[in-house]
Amino acid sequence: MGETVKRVLVALPLIALAIAIVIAGGPWFAGVVTILGIIGLREFFAMADGYAPLRTAAYIGLPAMVAAAWLGTSFNVLMFLAVPFLLVFIAAIRRPGVEGVTRSMAITIFGLFWIGIPLVHAVLLRELPDHGAALVTDVLIGTFVADTGAYAVGRMFGSHKLAPRLSPNKTVEGLIGGILIGTLGVWCAGLYQDWLSGPDALILGVAVATLAVVGDLFVSLMKRDLGTKDTSNLFGPHGGLLDRLDAVLFTVVIGYYVSIALVY
Repeated sequence: MGETVKRVLVALPLIALAIAIVIAGGPWFAGVVTILGIIGLREFFAMADGYAPLRTAAYIGLPAMVAAAWLGTSFNVLMFLAVPFLLVFIAAIRRPGVEGVTRSMAITIFGLFWIGIPLVHAVLLRELPDHGAALVTDVLIGTFVADTGAYAVGRMFGSHKLAPRLSPNKTVEGLIGGILIGTLGVWCAGLYQDWLSGPDALILGVAVATLAVVGDLFVSLMKRDLGTKDTSNLFGPHGGLLDRLDAVLFTVVIGYYVSIALVY
């Protein structure tokens, strides 16, 4: 439980800062999302340095995608999804040789889409009329509570391994506890939002809490393949930005579509 308390103490100020930025919205939210995306890309490309990623193309492409989400519509985002392919191709042909260039282009596009598309959904979710800020907050609460709940329940009661090849410490008990506690967290947040009914809050909570586990395992898979324990040392012993946002990169996407279906 001591480690659980440490995780909570580290996360709480970050959650408070995130909520303040969410409430501010507009260019503040889009700007911070872009900065987080660039940091995340740097961490990923550092881990995948052996694949020689085309960094500049990705650093240009991600802000363009986020700007399209903030200033335009989902249609404009779709248009800008084609831009990275052109940028990556231009960067690739500027290299002195072609050996390994396909691998370089693939890892660049993968990183850009894995990090960029969820951040685009975060902006689209925040820009939803009337309730965008509250829905982003609900997703963040559900993600944080599910992650912390899964860790605490797993430490106290876990005995059945969930995915030992990917993350030996994760358990089935932790998974169940995380989903239940994460769902409860979103439901409790919904009690203060008269436009979000109890059943709708439960549906959103289940979706967010379940995808939080998927996002965590996704990053664990990549870190094992790339031979690294943490994505960086940005937060010291608590890892890097992608270690903290691994679940959010999945939950914000499902959160957007569930919100569209239930609220709009």
